[in-house]
Amino acid sequence: MLNNILPVIRKELRSYFNSPIAYVVTVTFVLFCSIWVFYLQTFFAANTASLRSLFGIVPLTFIIIMPAITMRSWAEEKKMGTMEVLLTLPFRESTLVLGKFLAAALLLLIMVGLTLPLPLLLARFGDFDWGEVVGQYIGVLLLGCAGISVGLFVSSLATNQVSSFLVSLFVLLVFTLISQVNLVFSLPILLARVFSYLALGAHFNNFQKGLVDTRDLLFYVLVCALFLYLNVKTLVFKKW
Repeated sequence: MLNNILPVIRKELRSYFNSPIAYVVTVTFVLFCSIWVFYLQTFFAANTASLRSLFGIVPLTFIIIMPAITMRSWAEEKKMGTMEVLLTLPFRESTLVLGKFLAAALLLLIMVGLTLPLPLLLARFGDFDWGEVVGQYIGVLLLGCAGISVGLFVSSLATNQVSSFLVSLFVLLVFTLISQVNLVFSLPILLARVFSYLALGAHFNNFQKGLVDTRDLLFYVLVCALFLYLNVKTLVFKKW
């Protein structure tokens, strides 16, 4: 199966880096993180070597970034007329979906990896908890992968890139902030707990503090598995 996935990954990575999207998204994210750390959160005034403030805002940035990364994945195939060709290749639908997912995850890894100079610089100004930083980066990657899986599923349903981007943005906005509904409306306790559990952002809170909770980790893995499964089923339906 791996031999079949690798060509899909290479194709997707070429698609990303042959267009401006990978460069624009990556540069924008790294610049935003740098500006946030050194200017917007008044790092030097606070006199603290911590990235908690930055990682507190990352879930909101991913609401825009993940749809931007995934909007072309399937919608572009439809536009170029290559969707039918892909579905007739001797690859299982799950292979195509996993290939696109892993390619987007690699782009995410590159994008997040380019922010590593930030903690290295901050460590020079005070005691730095590297265990906390590792937990934060693990959380960012898991959150990003969950957003990618949602974006890929939406792209498989969308007719064009714009609709894919907008619908993915809306879905991620809802699932990131759904736990905040209880602050506006007085919900029954059970419903409030359900909303809190479904919130992508709420499960990131422990990671923001550098705490790797297996329940939060499992939640993001389940989100990825669910939406990748739905993506596969969408392709199977289109094939028939």
